[in-house]
Amino acid sequence: MKFFLKELFEYNHHCNGKLAAVYVAHHEMLSENAIFIFNHILNAHQIWNNRILPMQSSFGVRQIHEIKQLKNIDTSNYEQTLLILESIDLSNSLAYTNSKGEAYNNIIQDILFHIINHSTYHRAQIASSFTQSGIEALSTDYIFYKR
Repeated sequence: MKFFLKELFEYNHHCNGKLAAVYVAHHEMLSENAIFIFNHILNAHQIWNNRILPMQSSFGVRQIHEIKQLKNIDTSNYEQTLLILESIDLSNSLAYTNSKGEAYNNIIQDILFHIINHSTYHRAQIASSFTQSGIEALSTDYIFYKR
């Protein structure tokens, strides 16, 4: 499972890198919603990583970053996730509180898959926003990445 999750995070990092380049190139055409969603993807990824490691999160779930920083944030998230995959037993259970202060407990493997699923879901929203703003939507389907 670690190998498969590593591949999924490589895919996730690849797609986010492509998105970051579009954000830099077309920053003046981006909707507020598109800006919020990509920041949310990156913030949530960092928050989950920091819960697993455990570290104090430095980002809020709704925090907005400078567009030129998005690629660096994604790279940092990716590298932190690789560390998790290399050093932590993914079958371990993690007790945490969400941003509303509610307590939960999940298996780390499920949390990591959630990060991928969450990112994919929101990248589809970004594609829709791009189309509405006159920006060509990126093809970020996993199968296209694997071809």
